[in-house]
Amino acid sequence: MVSMTDPDLTPAPEVFAQLSEADHRLLRTVDQLTAEQLTEASLLPGWSRAYVVAHLTLNAEGLERSLRGLADGQGTPMYDSDESRDTDIADLACAASSELRARLLAATECFRRAVASMPASQWASRIERTPGGQTFTARMVPAMRLREVEIHHADLDAGYSSADWPAAFAALVLETLTHRSYPQAFRVLARDLARTWDYGAVAASAEVNSIVSGESHQLAWWLTGRGDGSSLSVDQDRLPEVPAW
Repeated sequence: MVSMTDPDLTPAPEVFAQLSEADHRLLRTVDQLTAEQLTEASLLPGWSRAYVVAHLTLNAEGLERSLRGLADGQGTPMYDSDESRDTDIADLACAASSELRARLLAATECFRRAVASMPASQWASRIERTPGGQTFTARMVPAMRLREVEIHHADLDAGYSSADWPAAFAALVLETLTHRSYPQAFRVLARDLARTWDYGAVAASAEVNSIVSGESHQLAWWLTGRGDGSSLSVDQDRLPEVPAW
């Protein structure tokens, strides 16, 4: 029998330090944005910077809510529904800039405290995104939040880009995205890390249709469906198709 405090069932320790640093970088960026700059477009189609900040805030609040529920012995979904989530984000995005910044700061701190007080026995528990919807283990939450913070920080288009990501985070994204479905098999080579990752049905077919090369942050950015991949090299006529993150 596996112990509920087995290290394999708890989040990787290094993720906590990475998330703390990523939070500080994000908060500094948001604090420096004026009310007018928050209303300007982000890199995400149809999303203002305020909308991205609101999304990050509600994401932290939802994850914190679920972790608190587990700590209290209750199964609490991250969101009541997709509709309520979307409405809450849209409403918060319209709030005064001071309220938006304060809410993000509070959500970040509350999430940190929820993670710190999480009973070791609950990290293996499952969380519902919405009632009856997709589930994930509590163990995944810190890394999930780290991806949200780093990727959407770059989406703000406010002086922080994927080029500023720590190499360890770029590697985390590259590893995480190997679990998604792709229309064809391909391999990526991160030159700065001297590492490769396989995507699609490479393991089953033992056949790689193409090899895409570049810096780890460039590859990670492209694999999330961002940018045109013009900074990458490929040994075929064009880059493989990748879904949006």
